Amino acid sequence: MAEEPPGVPRRILPAIALAQLAGGSLWFATNGVMDELQRDWGLADSALGTLTAAVQLGFVAGTLVFALLTIADRFSPRRVFLACALAGAAINAASLAIPERLAPLVAIRFATGFFLAGIYPVGMKIASGWYRRGLGAALGVLVGALVLGTALPHGLRALGSSWAWPTVVLAVSAIAAAGGLLMHAAVPDGPFLGRSARMNPRALALIWRDPALRAPAFGYFGHMWELYAFWALVPLIVASRLSGPALSLAAFVTIAVGFIGCVGGGVLVRRFGGARVACAQLATSGLCCLAAPWLLDAGPAVFAAWMLVWGITVVGDSPQFSALSADAAPRELVGSVLTIINCIGFALTAILIPVFAEAVASWSLERVLPFLAIGPLAGLAAMRRLLR
Repeated sequence: MAEEPPGVPRRILPAIALAQLAGGSLWFATNGVMDELQRDWGLADSALGTLTAAVQLGFVAGTLVFALLTIADRFSPRRVFLACALAGAAINAASLAIPERLAPLVAIRFATGFFLAGIYPVGMKIASGWYRRGLGAALGVLVGALVLGTALPHGLRALGSSWAWPTVVLAVSAIAAAGGLLMHAAVPDGPFLGRSARMNPRALALIWRDPALRAPAFGYFGHMWELYAFWALVPLIVASRLSGPALSLAAFVTIAVGFIGCVGGGVLVRRFGGARVACAQLATSGLCCLAAPWLLDAGPAVFAAWMLVWGITVVGDSPQFSALSADAAPRELVGSVLTIINCIGFALTAILIPVFAEAVASWSLERVLPFLAIGPLAGLAAMRRLLR
């Protein structure tokens, strides 16, 4: 856990992290029960990619709307967080009341992603209002909390192995709503909370023109090529060895250990620098992709170690890319730069997740997983100038 700067109440970072974890559980609420959902609703295998991509596109749309309308500046960020957590929870629960067809569920997942834009980025803004010093370490904890939240539906499915899948969906909604209430009750607006600059389209050209900014931005895009596709495919990878509650538990652990990469990376940055830490994690996760044809058939201990290393490193570089991009951007354009980079990264995942899900349905995992390495390899190439 990050060290509290003087004057910051001890409850602040744990409260923000718990609220972020709870709200982030909405992200994979459907993925955690995908097998049962496909069986009961008669959905095709491709539904995995379609539904996951819908959340990503909703998040991109929400991020742009929130930024263009400066929602978190017009209103208290903790109230925005509360409203979005409650709205996301209600919409997620509404998936149990719609016709049992793919199209209405895609709309539900898109809307859920839209309101996640008022949870993840707004939670970061709330933290920045409290942490002028030590913000990088705090953000590492918060990204790690979001990772735990993303894994949580799989954990609930393992914990409630006797539950009907609608119970898991409702449990996720209840947890997300509780996270919004926690944020509103326990975290007042911080003393350093400032207004964000308006979205400036000049930032898009700057990302391409400025080599110092282009390096971490394209490194992040390479990271995103792999990250969400891997998370979406984790249950399918684990299903080659396990089934039932054991499968859900293994999927939870594989995703949740990313918390270690996020927090541990924040600690290592102090000694080795953000660029080296990000590249080391990106290279390691890329090697995990390339090793898939051999390790999918490895012994249980080697298979488990491979999945844990992959789970830790696939997301641990994320806070570093954000920090490096923020450091390279002109101060007046930091908000616009980060918003555009995030939107491009998540839009990329919305394109690639269905592609990889369809590929796995048509081909074997041994043939598909190495293609995830294209992102890390491209990201490492983009980051070379920062390692000189």
